Amino acid sequence: MTGLHRPVWIAFLLFVLVFVAKQFIWPGDYVGQDSDDIMRLVVVRDFLQGQGWFDNMQYRLGMEGGTPMHWSRLIDLPIAFLIQFFSLFLSQARAEAAALLVWPLLTAVPLLYAVAAGSRRVARGEWQVAGFIGLVGAVLFVLSSNRFRPGSIDHHNVQLAIMAVLAACLVQSPERARSHGLAGFCAALAIAIGAETMPLIAVACGIVAVNWFWYGEKARSATLAFGITLAVALTAFFYLTIPPARYGLVVCDALSLGYYALGIAGAAGLSLAAFALSGRSRMLRAAGLSGVGLATALAAFRIAPQCLSSPLDNLDPLLRTMWLDWVMEAQPVWKQIRYQPFTAGAFYVTPLIAAVVGILAIRKGRMVREHLILLALIIAAYGIALVQIRGAVFSNLLSIFVLAPMLALLRARANADATNVKKGLTFAAAALACVPFVWAILGLLVSRAFDGAEEVREERAAMSSAAGDCVTEEALAPLRNEPDGAVANASNLGAPILRFTGHRTLSAPYHRNQAGMLGALHIAMSPPAEAKDYLDRAGVTLIAFCAADPQDGQVTKVAPDGLYAQIVKGNVPAWLQPVEGTMGKPVEIFRYLP
Repeated sequence: MTGLHRPVWIAFLLFVLVFVAKQFIWPGDYVGQDSDDIMRLVVVRDFLQGQGWFDNMQYRLGMEGGTPMHWSRLIDLPIAFLIQFFSLFLSQARAEAAALLVWPLLTAVPLLYAVAAGSRRVARGEWQVAGFIGLVGAVLFVLSSNRFRPGSIDHHNVQLAIMAVLAACLVQSPERARSHGLAGFCAALAIAIGAETMPLIAVACGIVAVNWFWYGEKARSATLAFGITLAVALTAFFYLTIPPARYGLVVCDALSLGYYALGIAGAAGLSLAAFALSGRSRMLRAAGLSGVGLATALAAFRIAPQCLSSPLDNLDPLLRTMWLDWVMEAQPVWKQIRYQPFTAGAFYVTPLIAAVVGILAIRKGRMVREHLILLALIIAAYGIALVQIRGAVFSNLLSIFVLAPMLALLRARANADATNVKKGLTFAAAALACVPFVWAILGLLVSRAFDGAEEVREERAAMSSAAGDCVTEEALAPLRNEPDGAVANASNLGAPILRFTGHRTLSAPYHRNQAGMLGALHIAMSPPAEAKDYLDRAGVTLIAFCAADPQDGQVTKVAPDGLYAQIVKGNVPAWLQPVEGTMGKPVEIFRYLP
């Protein structure tokens, strides 16, 4: 960390000034536009209003009784603390706005430190320049990512910061116990916060294991530090966040007995092997690791076999068709290229460049161990991104660790031969090619050369704006004038309804709420007579219909005889009473009269 503090905090200050200036120049809602940001605020509000630490139910989501959320209180706690702190001298709304401004910015600090420190470590010669370039890359990353903007309070920014710190720790010397201990803590924290990074954590554990296999006694202390810290921290997080009644429950989308048992088995086994076999031959160490791997695999098949597949595999086919297939970040690469080909470069090009650079560095014998570690993490993240676009943000982040040293080397060569224009241009071109949003800009420019591409982009922007009008406080304000009840709505409207009103919402985009989302879809797609039965079963008192919402729009096309299609045609059943002043508005509201 020597020499990093000043540049990191200068970079952070510039980063903060950019976002604060943006808030003043273009003021808007203080909550992020993502449904998860809104839902997180709802969860934190419930927590501040007295809902128990171990009670993860969202009682106003889904069918009567509510829906258990899979989110961690470890993220709720600092946000709640900031709101409470700012409420000492601000109104509640302003306290929330201040907290939601500060929290995403703070999560960028460990990321900036980690990328700068890790880039310096991977560079062999120009380490100071590599650290500075890595820091610049990290700043560009957080500025271009929506995960660190004010109002972004979902856990993804924390996960990105954790992965950056984890990568920076793993590339440190195999003898550094402190770095590997911090890596173990990061691995445990990542597991406790969310299951999205589990594949990357598994790869990180594998890296530590292979590191110990290769270096033996030299890596003994570091391996013990990683394993013991992982086991202790994971145990602490388990008992701090899981209520006693659910100690024996296995779920695959959050920390539970399944991931806890696997984590403990792997960490304890690795620690035991490092303690007993570090001074032995590689063959014996390989045998020890094989035993640890076999024991962990048997534990997985015995305790949590269902977690060997995706938690979304058991999603109802109707939800997959009408909801998940329309969530762009959950789509594979081929759908991204099919529907938004000109934006694909921002997600998939930079990690490929990093992989090539890493392979070339290994072939030339430059920091081989460090590049192998980073290549393993980048390839794992890239594999996730090929299946779900959301993984691309991790592969882009990890690429900075490899690309910054390469750029430092190109810069040194250009400076050493200042008269060689080719070397200078090579450095400039490489620097641009390493920035993901440069590929996004390039894709936008290329798209303008194709007939109809600009019209499609403008049409999509208009549709997005129209759909956005449905989730504003103004559009949903009429709901507040109605007695608290249950609202049937498209899933995108669910979290805003919870935020702005006291109603229960039937549908919001969360896979644990399958019953509620299916109920809302059956109401929307069934003929009026059948829809009425579904309304009665769900206890619905109000319908909130947004014609511009993608789901509601798709419903009217797929089910032309359904209730929502009939509403669009003006055939409103007698048992639906339009709420005055909402007809023709972004959200049309109907009272259900049983």
